[in-house]
Amino acid sequence: MNSQNSHELIVSGIHLELTPSLKIYVKEKTDRLFRHEERILRIRVELECDAQQEVASRFKAKGHVMINGPELNATVTTDECHKAILLLTDKLDRMLRRRSRLQKEKRNHPHMTEFADVALPKAV
Repeated sequence: MNSQNSHELIVSGIHLELTPSLKIYVKEKTDRLFRHEERILRIRVELECDAQQEVASRFKAKGHVMINGPELNATVTTDECHKAILLLTDKLDRMLRRRSRLQKEKRNHPHMTEFADVALPKAV
């Protein structure tokens, strides 16, 4: 990754040989996620090929985003490895944008809290 950032990308293959071009492709696609969210600590991408599955769901890509707060996990199955990587990064990107939007909404619109049994002084 970039020398000024402490981001970490882990790519692993299950029943699949990771070629240098495949690793570069994963890095290029996941760079977009690091640009959108600065607080990502680590992204782990697992690529799996199951030859016994039908052709339409032969390749599976799993993504795990470690971030401050709850981790984000996504899985995509498709017939081509590069397509699975592209769909996975799109899915993780949507999840990060949704998380960011919900945090922004929560910060801008705090909700009122009711205290049932506590005697609070009345405002004059």
